[in-house]
Amino acid sequence: MTLRAVFRLTLRQTEGLMASIIGLLGLDLAIPDHSTISHRAQTLEVPRPRGGREPVHLLVDSTGLKLCGPGEWLVEKHGTRKRRGWRKLHLATDADTGFIVALALTDKDADDGSQAGPLLDQAEGPVASFTGNGAYDRDDVYAGIATRHPDADVIIPPRSSAVPSDTAGAAPTQRDRHLQLIAERGRMGWQKGSGYNHRALVESDISRWKRVIGDGLRSQTDGR
Repeated sequence: MTLRAVFRLTLRQTEGLMASIIGLLGLDLAIPDHSTISHRAQTLEVPRPRGGREPVHLLVDSTGLKLCGPGEWLVEKHGTRKRRGWRKLHLATDADTGFIVALALTDKDADDGSQAGPLLDQAEGPVASFTGNGAYDRDDVYAGIATRHPDADVIIPPRSSAVPSDTAGAAPTQRDRHLQLIAERGRMGWQKGSGYNHRALVESDISRWKRVIGDGLRSQTDGR
């Protein structure tokens, strides 16, 4: 499956490449056929980096992945026009290591904020901070983070129309403090002071994903 992903091969091409490599090495080993590879992909457990004892600084973002298949082949071969289907990949990375610690694949209509909880549930160990773009500026996102990790810093830019909460004077929330800092320093000053600029690291991770694995999904089923 690694060969298929890195070289962006079809199942039959993967089978042929494996047979060629084994032949060049002079080994007498059985090569799984393309059907076996397809079935194996559905049950393959992909190891993920295990969380350590130190709190993790999570950076979250999402990107679109197009669905490859017969429709794509028709476009390339015959120029047939067909509406391209796509899915949405949500990632949470460790700001210190760059490792992807959580991910979720949804349909294209799923908004980013709705996946904050599922991503947090996958993260092992304590979370020191949660950094995302304005799409995560929602009450349920703040509440979900506070429930799972009460001490975590939430670094999300408030919307331009945001107003302080009713308790901003006596007991300001994290969002209230962001609004206050923006009022004092402006948004660029807030980004630098809050550490929001570190979010560029997760954008780099997404860029590496698309360069190495590609910007499309070759399987039409969730299990594969």
